[in-house]
Amino acid sequence: MTLEYKAIPIHQLGWLYVKLDKEVLDFLWKMINKSTKKNFKDNLAGNISESYPIDDDGNYFFKNVLHPLTNRWINDRVPSLIKHTPTVPCAENLEYYLHQFWVNYQNQYEVNPCHDHTGLFSFAIWMKIPYDCKEQNKLPFLDGIREDDKKVGCFEFEYLDMYGDVANTAYRLDPSHEGYMVFFPAKLRHMVYPFYETEEPRISIAGNIWCKTKA
Repeated sequence: MTLEYKAIPIHQLGWLYVKLDKEVLDFLWKMINKSTKKNFKDNLAGNISESYPIDDDGNYFFKNVLHPLTNRWINDRVPSLIKHTPTVPCAENLEYYLHQFWVNYQNQYEVNPCHDHTGLFSFAIWMKIPYDCKEQNKLPFLDGIREDDKKVGCFEFEYLDMYGDVANTAYRLDPSHEGYMVFFPAKLRHMVYPFYETEEPRISIAGNIWCKTKA
């Protein structure tokens, strides 16, 4: 007996992992340093010490980084059936803009619990990582725990797999991740685990991209 079949692929939108160049990083540090230090924590889920709004002077970051990534996502990762459906946010009659933009200072013991964002797309940029997850995972209280379950200092995405089970992907951060960015659908849940044994803060930037109907 011969069985006829064809494989049906499962589309997972996932996220983009992006390396930012020095010019962009210099601009971001400039925006961090000129922040007014106005409290932004009441807008966020994080249980962390300091979060402040920052500016995008001259719309520089949106024009040079976020807008190209938004177009890349829509053109390369969204199925054509969705892309040309006017009821979804990828329709050609919509324009995109940076709605919120902020910097986080996370100290040891602090956690950013599992959450999602508002808007269409979101991003996180690792500006300063003062620890190495591999070294953090050697802490005595982690003895006896499976290596895959050691998440100290990790950034982790959480999502449903094709079987409906909860799955996750963790970035085990260290200084080599500085200057990298993840760009993802705003409703993709994610979290940041606490770290230990350093007085330096973990510095990251995050933001949300919204859309509106073109005039």
